[in-house]
Amino acid sequence: MFSENDTSSCKTKYPIILVHGTGSRDREHLSCWGRIPEALRSRGAEVYFSNQDAWGSIEDNALVVKESVNSILAQTKCNKVNIIGLSKGGLEARYLISTLGMGDKVASLTTVATPHYGSKTMDFFCGKQKYLLKFSAFFINRFYQWLGDTKPDFYHVCQQLTTAYSQQFNRENLNSDLVYYQSYASTMKKSYSDMVLFVSHAIVKHFDGESDGIVSIGSAKWGEFKGVITGKGIRGISHSDLRDLRRRDSSGMDIRRVYVDIVRDLKNKGF
Repeated sequence: MFSENDTSSCKTKYPIILVHGTGSRDREHLSCWGRIPEALRSRGAEVYFSNQDAWGSIEDNALVVKESVNSILAQTKCNKVNIIGLSKGGLEARYLISTLGMGDKVASLTTVATPHYGSKTMDFFCGKQKYLLKFSAFFINRFYQWLGDTKPDFYHVCQQLTTAYSQQFNRENLNSDLVYYQSYASTMKKSYSDMVLFVSHAIVKHFDGESDGIVSIGSAKWGEFKGVITGKGIRGISHSDLRDLRRRDSSGMDIRRVYVDIVRDLKNKGF
């Protein structure tokens, strides 16, 4: 897949911090990023994790990411980082940059399948199915507390993914002139393309249109939109594929290549 002699193509000027999305954790030995960090590190990138909660609010998680960024800067003696935010992690990175005033410490923000404009699917569940969400929250919060989350708040996080909340969030978190913003989306071609997301893909397609099973293509566009990750086969690339859940190629594509190409491009841009 990759050249064995490629040891510096991802050696960016600034370190890379991977910011995960909901339901995920990124501790070094319990990483939600699969083979991706090692693929980047073996090509010269300095890669770090954000360490925020799986089901923390945007605000609470952004504070944790801020601590991680400051720690990384102190450790590496750099003055900026490059952030790659997956799913809700991209929103937390935007809050970090805008509301928490960290724009001068972030060189670039790449969001991958981030719901910048919210989800009509979540509008439905937070409206007509809110009691189901609150019931689920009781168990999900306690399970993730057991895993190590400090302030899990499943129901509030769901509310933060609605279209109304996103409109307010976007008004309050404008892009910084100091940061380069780019974004990617992905798409499943059929609901049965990923049985983990079979039901969610069908529901999201009904309310929001084409998606990766969680985030629609339209909602993922922010800054310079770099395109839709689809793979070569008939399956497409799902939301779980984007974090290398299965640790193997999907739809004729090694997802590690996507992130290597992202970081190579950042290097070529001087970041």
